[in-house]
Amino acid sequence: MERMTTRPRPPAAEPHRVYPEISMSRTLARFSDDLVKIPGTNIGLGADAVVGLIPGIGDLIGTGLSSAIMVDAVRQRVPIPVLARMGWNLLVDTGLGFVPVVGDAADVLHRANRKNYRLLEQCVAEGRHVDVSAKGYVGLAAATVFGFVAVSLVLVGLLIWGIVAGIGAVVT
Repeated sequence: MERMTTRPRPPAAEPHRVYPEISMSRTLARFSDDLVKIPGTNIGLGADAVVGLIPGIGDLIGTGLSSAIMVDAVRQRVPIPVLARMGWNLLVDTGLGFVPVVGDAADVLHRANRKNYRLLEQCVAEGRHVDVSAKGYVGLAAATVFGFVAVSLVLVGLLIWGIVAGIGAVVT
């Protein structure tokens, strides 16, 4: 179904090459997961960790940032299995948001956006992409991204509904 083509591989001497075609995703991943480093560690904190402390709303914002990286991956025509892996990272990130405090700490260590950026960067660096003429790629890629984002948003909606219902039960 997918017809793979390869671009010339970059020279092996360029391990830290920056790819301008995915610079937006790089910026989002850094902003989301590695904005500042915790002194004395390799652990980074980003906007995703900070807004993740706000139940529901933080997860909604995090899902939006993660989906932007996935859309960039479709633009770069990464293979469907890579998109599925990125979607799985997004679902794990969303699932961690359901667990108060411990989930937020685990989310800092999981760093879904950084993982997704690295998957995207690896495909670009290796020249792994699906030929635009491959029958059905755009539809299947869009369905893959939409499916994972929709499930994540439904989970966030359930979380918000649970919070509102819990507050309503306490008030009454």
